[in-house]
Amino acid sequence: MTLKPARTVEIQPTNFGFLTRFHAMASPCEVLINSTDKLIAKNVGQAVAKEAWRIEDKYSRYLNTSTCAKINASNGKPVSIDEETYKLLDFARQCFLMSDGAFDITSGVLAKAWKFDGSDNIPEQDKIQPLLKYIGFDRVSLTENSVALGQGMEIDFGGIGKEYAVDLSLQIAKKLTSIPVLINFGGDIAASAPPRDGKPWQVGIEHPGFANSNTEKSPPLVVSISSGALATSGDARRFLLKDGERYSHVLNPKTGYSIVGAPKSITVTAPNCIQAGFIATLALLQGAQAEQFLQDQDIGHWCIW
Repeated sequence: MTLKPARTVEIQPTNFGFLTRFHAMASPCEVLINSTDKLIAKNVGQAVAKEAWRIEDKYSRYLNTSTCAKINASNGKPVSIDEETYKLLDFARQCFLMSDGAFDITSGVLAKAWKFDGSDNIPEQDKIQPLLKYIGFDRVSLTENSVALGQGMEIDFGGIGKEYAVDLSLQIAKKLTSIPVLINFGGDIAASAPPRDGKPWQVGIEHPGFANSNTEKSPPLVVSISSGALATSGDARRFLLKDGERYSHVLNPKTGYSIVGAPKSITVTAPNCIQAGFIATLALLQGAQAEQFLQDQDIGHWCIW
């Protein structure tokens, strides 16, 4: 059994103010605040961590007590949901429709075949094919008060949950202070305003080719953000490698297979993080045409091949 990291919050001074660190949703999380007032920084950091842990507890598929786990264990029966869960599922439904089924949170059932542990264990067709009949958000019955999945189906909020947490956490931070804040949950980022010196925040994007390497790391790609959000989709830490070919954890819900020929990493800008995450993943699903797709949509982006 894998134990979750202890839920602690660390705060330290920096040359721009204070940095708060904690761990949530299997990711290192940071809150940067452009102030020398430690009490404000502490209050904001703790409030953000509390919100991140709340969302993790509610929507993680790996916690038996979560809303997600209860929906997945419903065996085709309707499950009562609150307003927050309805809105999140409705956003997932909109993503499914806008992507013509390419972005589908019901594809989480493919985790029964794929184990992205850095090994070379690529599942055979006979392991994947039987799962495809359980995929398709169009088979989900959703109302404002309940949700029902087809028997054998599962949902996974992993494609939108962390980005959703970033957006809500930034809202909380903005209610607590007007001081510039940047929130970074494992590379999914949102900023309330540029630092007080007027210069944008500088954010480093990890190069996928070096994330799990013992060799000397290449410098990260540094992007600037004043406000709004950016999200990254790629296989920096979750992939399989066989015969020199890298298999991304981003799977095509229509075939059940890893995307081929796509950039190793795509970072996208948007007004909020959940939108940026959806667009980045949708672009990755375009495979070799990912960058052209983003250019056609006139969306700010960075691709690492």
